[in-house]
Amino acid sequence: MTDRYELPHPIGMGGVALGNEFRVTTDRQAADTLEAAWEAGIRYFDVAPHYGVGLAERRYGQFLHHKPRESFVLSSKVGRLLKAGPEHRNQQLMPYSPSPNIEVYDYSREGTLRSIEDTLQRTGLDSLDVVFVHDLSPDNGALPKDWLELWPEAVEGCFATLSELRDQGVIKAWGMGVNRPEPILKSMEDSDPDLHLMASQYSLVEHDHAIETVFPAARKHGNSFVIGSALNAGFLAGLHRYHYGDKNSVIAKERMEKRDRLREVAFDHGVNLLAAALQFAKAPDVVQTVVVGLGRPDEAIDDVAAMNMPIPAEFWQDLRGAGLIHKDAPVPG
Repeated sequence: MTDRYELPHPIGMGGVALGNEFRVTTDRQAADTLEAAWEAGIRYFDVAPHYGVGLAERRYGQFLHHKPRESFVLSSKVGRLLKAGPEHRNQQLMPYSPSPNIEVYDYSREGTLRSIEDTLQRTGLDSLDVVFVHDLSPDNGALPKDWLELWPEAVEGCFATLSELRDQGVIKAWGMGVNRPEPILKSMEDSDPDLHLMASQYSLVEHDHAIETVFPAARKHGNSFVIGSALNAGFLAGLHRYHYGDKNSVIAKERMEKRDRLREVAFDHGVNLLAAALQFAKAPDVVQTVVVGLGRPDEAIDDVAAMNMPIPAEFWQDLRGAGLIHKDAPVPG
């Protein structure tokens, strides 16, 4: 595969917040947020069955089915099938989501095709542009087996099916959607992906391994990235939360200290740290797009504006000089 898809939008909207991952977002707030994102110019929307166990996809579809299909790019994910069942009555998986669904992991060919079909049913749309293989990763403790035990089925089933769909023109690209680098690196060796959703791995706080290991491998294979969690799930925007999970409010002291140091340098240069974080994530040559989770209309407006705020070169020089970013980290401009 030589001609790789290029995502034409530098910023996209992530669907975690509209799935009520961290707090309740009402249907009205979700609709207003999608409208604000659209009005601000966002035309790339990323979602997943997992986000609110179907809730985010339904909300996306309620808005996007009114728009011409060629006017936006949509990505979703495979690997989990949703089934309605009373097991979800205790709301353990997504406590803020009213969805009745439970999740069943399935990385087979049949499960992959079923997952795509289900997403199209929930959104009311007729096609996906990009498909990510979701959370087949060592950090996912909910998998029915170790991720490496599930890997052969995924290679022969899910990966092969997605490559076939891409080569037929049914989808434009596929890759891993994970919070750890190991599955991304392994997929490039064992299959033929194009575009990965690299979540929780590239931000102002943490980026060394991506620069030294993952990005060189991607260049070798002609792969590229959508960056998720560039704000570390809101941490760099000032929230007391670092990434995901039940204990994401327990933040390591060194991360708090690094954020304080980043804020000091930003203050000295009159730089908005949110803008710096988003623009830093977009800077590498192998990064196509940054997706940000949006749950309120003002967040959409602020994040789009942040991507275009001027940042002086001296700011990046001072970060590098202070050892706050990797010596080889690409910076805007």
